[in-house]
Amino acid sequence: MTTFVRILATVTVLSAALAGCDGATSETSGARSSAALRPAGANGPPTIAPGPGGRTPVFKHGTPAAGKTVALTFDADMTAEQGPRAARGERFDNPGLIALLRRLEVPSTVFMTGRWAEEYPTQAKAIGNDPLFEIANHSYSHHAFKADCYGLPEIGAEKMAADVRRAFGSFRTAGAKNVVPYFRFPGGCYDDASLQALTPAKVTAVQWDVVSGDAFATDADAVAEQVLEGVKPGSVVVMHCTRSAAPVTEEAVARIVPELRKRGFRFAKVSELMKS
Repeated sequence: MTTFVRILATVTVLSAALAGCDGATSETSGARSSAALRPAGANGPPTIAPGPGGRTPVFKHGTPAAGKTVALTFDADMTAEQGPRAARGERFDNPGLIALLRRLEVPSTVFMTGRWAEEYPTQAKAIGNDPLFEIANHSYSHHAFKADCYGLPEIGAEKMAADVRRAFGSFRTAGAKNVVPYFRFPGGCYDDASLQALTPAKVTAVQWDVVSGDAFATDADAVAEQVLEGVKPGSVVVMHCTRSAAPVTEEAVARIVPELRKRGFRFAKVSELMKS
């Protein structure tokens, strides 16, 4: 292998591969039922009861009760090793996208790595204190929680829960308040062992049922079409909030949002969709 960064760039461009990795474990997770919900306090975000053997539960999409509701989610990716690239001027943030979501009044969930929050603490605080958004956990390091995850270095089961807790600590240090107990696996890769290892972190894993294909895409219209073709009532869409890795996401969202509204869809954060 050359470097981790090159491997990540090579493999994540294939957005369908992300969904494929997630689908490989669908027999152990599936969509949740309303009866499995457990609120985190009177006004807190809902979570899902642990699965068999205490395994971390997985949420992929809403139930039919959600109606024409869709959750746009954005992964704010930055790995533990990418600090030197940021120091040289590479932008892992996307303030234009966040500004667009605000102008269009689109509630959204941002799955943020702890390293991203450390690099952009002012932005993390602004996102995390805006009621339009909620911050969820995308790990601290963006290392793999399962073997053979597109070349990502493995974190090891003994470090998984600590890595997730470290990311939550980064959000607190940045001053973010709207933080939900949800987690998205780097690369979308997980198995029974990782679900078990995450149990101490007390999170609900959130995946998706619509892959936007925005990672390393250069055609915003193609990204928009892929989302518009895939969305159905209760969908969770995975997109990215990183300019260097997803340069056309803002342009694609500018098309996606008004078109879905024309079709009668409304937008919701994951915590809101999970309550449906």
